[in-house]
Amino acid sequence: MASIKVFGADWCSMTRKTLAYLQQRGIAYQYINIDNDRESAKWVAAQNDGRERKPTVDIDGEVLSEPTNRELDRALAAHNLA
Repeated sequence: MASIKVFGADWCSMTRKTLAYLQQRGIAYQYINIDNDRESAKWVAAQNDGRERKPTVDIDGEVLSEPTNRELDRALAAHNLA
């Protein structure tokens, strides 16, 4: 089974949009609030040239930073989740 992790912050509108989209599509994911998890915040920064871009989504090792719904759809299809 594929692993989907969404790294973001509760206050971030783009994070909320991504979470809502995945929920609407019925896609299971794990949400990590990087405001409460410094190790995850460091991982996010490492994926984004030192910046905490929210959301950063990890789909089975494919990392997407601030993805659009179209980018999410493409990655989900590539991992047979769509």
